[in-house]
Amino acid sequence: MNSDDHGRVFRVTVRGRFCDLSDQARRYLVGALAEHDVFHSAYRREGTFTYDAKLDFFNVRYESRAGGDTPADAAAAHGLAEAETFLRTMQFGYRDLKVDVVDLTTIWSDADLRRRR
Repeated sequence: MNSDDHGRVFRVTVRGRFCDLSDQARRYLVGALAEHDVFHSAYRREGTFTYDAKLDFFNVRYESRAGGDTPADAAAAHGLAEAETFLRTMQFGYRDLKVDVVDLTTIWSDADLRRRR
């Protein structure tokens, strides 16, 4: 997806679990824990990575824009690909990835309908 795609806006959350973390990855995650607290997270185009202190669960949140016939599927695929690239680049072992997608356009439309009532 490129920045010129003016389709719907989605919040994409990729959740998973760490596995087989190297000592180096574990040290990095422990040292950076405060920066990756869930209270500092947001949905951003570049993604926001948060995880728990037990180094068990994590999530990566993206704002994604997609159009076409199945924009939610496209946003989910994009978020999953981005998360996998990030995790591999950082050399974090992972498993059990799950993707949740929320269409913000629908939320805004629903809010408009409620205001008009």
